[in-house]
Amino acid sequence: MVRTARLTDQLIPEWTAFHDALTARRPDHGTACEAWTVRDIAAHQAGNADELARILGAHLEGGPVPPTRSFEEREPRYHELDDRALERALAERIAELAVVVDRAMDGDPDALVPWTGRRMRVRWFAEHMREELVIHRWDIVGDDETSGRLLGEPWFTEHSVVAVGRPLLVRGYQRWSSGGGEPFTARLRVPGGDDLIVSVGDAGPSVELGEVAGAAVLESDAAARALLLWGRQPADPSRLRSQAGPAALGAARRLLAGY
Repeated sequence: MVRTARLTDQLIPEWTAFHDALTARRPDHGTACEAWTVRDIAAHQAGNADELARILGAHLEGGPVPPTRSFEEREPRYHELDDRALERALAERIAELAVVVDRAMDGDPDALVPWTGRRMRVRWFAEHMREELVIHRWDIVGDDETSGRLLGEPWFTEHSVVAVGRPLLVRGYQRWSSGGGEPFTARLRVPGGDDLIVSVGDAGPSVELGEVAGAAVLESDAAARALLLWGRQPADPSRLRSQAGPAALGAARRLLAGY
C-alpha cells in the first residue's frame, strides 16, 4: 500500500490536488462542464483511469490490444455506485494505473500503443491521466492558484498538442465548417514559449507548436491558452489579448471548442 501511494505521487502527482478539490465540493455541485456535476466528473475520471490501465496492461501482456471502450461503455458501472463507493473506486483506479504505468516504463517508454483511434507512447499514458486531472480540476474549482500553476506547465500544452492533437479540434471544425468559414492559420502566443499554431485547410484542422514568428492572433498567459485549447476560457477575459480583429479572432475561437 505504501509503495502504491508512492508510485501515485511519483507518476500521477496531480492526483492529490484533484482529490482535494473533488472532496471539498458536494457530489451534486455543478461544474464548468455544463451537463456534469462533481459526481459525474468523478465517474468520468474513474472510467479514464480504468481504461488507460486496461489498454496499457494489454500491451504489457504482449497480445493484441483491444479497442478502446467509449465513455458510454466504461462509465456506467461507476455511476451506479453510491457517493462514498465512487470516491473509493476512483482512488483505487488511479492507484492501479500507477502500478501498470510503473511496470510499462521498465520496458520501452516510447513504444506505441493503440488508443481511441490513434497511437500513444507508453510514457504518455500517465501524462494523459494527469492532464485529465488538471483540466477537470479546473472544471470543479475554476481559476485558483493551483489551476494556474498546473495548467501553465509546458508539459500540459505539449501533451495536448502532441498526444491528443487533432481530436481537440474536431468539434470546433464541425462548427466552423457549418458556417462556411475560409481557411486560416492562427498563432496563440505566451511569454517565453513556442507559438501554438491552429489552422484549417483542405486537409481539415491541425494544431502544432512552433517557433515564435509573425503576428499572433491572440496573446495570453500559458494557463489561459491551455484552457482555450480545451474549449474553455478563464473567468477574467482580460487575460486574453488580441489586435487581430473580429474575423481572425472569431475564427480561431470557433475552432478551439474542445471535446
